[in-house]
Order: sequence, then structure tokens, then C-alpha cells
Amino acid sequence: MTLAAHDLSFGYPGHSVGAGVSVKVAPGEALALLGPNGGGKTTLLKTMLGLLKPLGGIVTLDGQRLADLSVGERARRIGYVPQAHAGAFAFAVRDVVLMGRTAHQGLFASPTAADRAVVETKLDELGIADLADRPYTMISGGERQLVLIARALAQEPRHVVLDEPTASLDFGNQGKVMRQIQLLTGRGLGVLFTTHDPNQAMRYAHRVALLGGGRLLAEGAPADVLSVAALSGLYGSHVSAVQQQDTTVFLPN
Repeated sequence: MTLAAHDLSFGYPGHSVGAGVSVKVAPGEALALLGPNGGGKTTLLKTMLGLLKPLGGIVTLDGQRLADLSVGERARRIGYVPQAHAGAFAFAVRDVVLMGRTAHQGLFASPTAADRAVVETKLDELGIADLADRPYTMISGGERQLVLIARALAQEPRHVVLDEPTASLDFGNQGKVMRQIQLLTGRGLGVLFTTHDPNQAMRYAHRVALLGGGRLLAEGAPADVLSVAALSGLYGSHVSAVQQQDTTVFLPN
């Protein structure tokens, strides 16, 4: 089941953000989307999720036009993880994850024993079962991000889209979240995530896409796409590279 954009133009009514973008995410692979702030990454994600209508081109899911699928069907196939936030209401972590089951049961349906079993499984898989009864507003940013991933996985999707999943997280929590992405692809899910860190893309992504000014500048294997010249041009700032054993580490100058 492949999630793909075909010659996609995206933006808002009367305001184009990007055009001519073609990317795809296959089962079992992670695609990292890099680009500067304002380059169109989040707008592209929202269009590929069906939250925004394409201005041109199409988005497909396993060969079907995304626009032809119901909202519920999209939610059952694609999970979305926004940037972590504090949240306005002190729901228990277990209840936040349970919200992901509405893709299967409907907004006002009562959760079943099977729904609750899925939630407990996802909490266990992400190592946050001990947080189940804690208020979502009273846990750390890294823990909140894992809860949002658990909520998306409770939908039992085949693809997961994450918008800057490590934004504002400390170094240790960044590692926890990125390792979860690695585990998701290992289970056969397709993962699309945005990041400002080329080192995350180099280590955890199977492919990388560079988006600047709403245009796809390069796409391919991390070792082929990520270079000092490409990153310096993308961000308009000099980048250097250090070789550490068999890995290249990029540093801003």
C-alpha cells in the first residue's frame, strides 16, 4: 500500500505554496522531508493527508485517489502525528490514545473491549504503559510525543505521517522518538516525517526529499541526496560534514 503524490500543487485557495511535487512512501520504508521554515513541508503533509485539497495533481493511496476515499477510510489507513503540544484538557493518557479508535468506531460510539485491548497493546509497544493513568498535560514533551504516536497507531494504519516529531524535544527524547520510527518501518508501515536535522534523515530514513520554495529539489537515498552543497543551498547557510567511522555527520557553521 503506497502513499504517493503525483505532480502535486498545494496551498490554500488563492495562495499557492508549492507545485510539481511527486513523492511516494512504500510499506516498510521511511521518507524524510527536509526544508527550511516556510518551504511548504507542513502544507504538503496536510495535502497528502487529505486535510487540504490539491491545487493540482493528485494524491493516491494504493493506487486509489485519496479524494475518493471517505474520511473514515483515510483515518483507518493513515495515522497522523502532529508536533507535541501541552493540550488544553487533562485527559488521562489512556483516553488520549483511545481517541485513535474513533477511526473504527465513530466519534460518538462507546469503545469496546477490543478497542481498549488495542490501546493497552500500543501503550506497551511504546513503553509508556506506566503513564496510562497520568494526565496528558502533566507529562514531558517526549512522553507526549510518544502518546501521540500511540494514538496514531491505535488507528491501526498502514502509513504514519509525522510533522517534525522531535521539535522542542531534548536529546534523549529525540532518540526515543526516532527509534520508534525505525521500529514502525520494521513492522512494515510506511513512514513520512519532516525534520530539520539531516543527521536524523541520514540515520533513520530510507529515502530523503529536499523541499525548498515549494519545489522538490532532490529525492533519493540519503547518501546520494545529503551533501554539504545540497544542504548549504537548501538552508542558505554553510554546512560542514565530519566523517565518523562509516557515517557522515552534518554540522551548521
